[in-house]
Amino acid sequence: MDIRVGDRVEMKKQHPCGGKVFSVLRVGMDFKLKCEGCGREVMLARAKAEKGVKKVL
Repeated sequence: MDIRVGDRVEMKKQHPCGGKVFSVLRVGMDFKLKCEGCGREVMLARAKAEKGVKKVL
């Protein structure tokens, strides 16, 4: 899956705040995602992040 910094992605599972849309801040072995609902930043392993992405917006 081709995900780049600055992309907005919709995840399969929602964040505890209720938001499903995240913006990508960093790409590498880990992904750094920022929730667009509450503004929290989350680090995920690349495999888990790519598996959890529903679609790129």
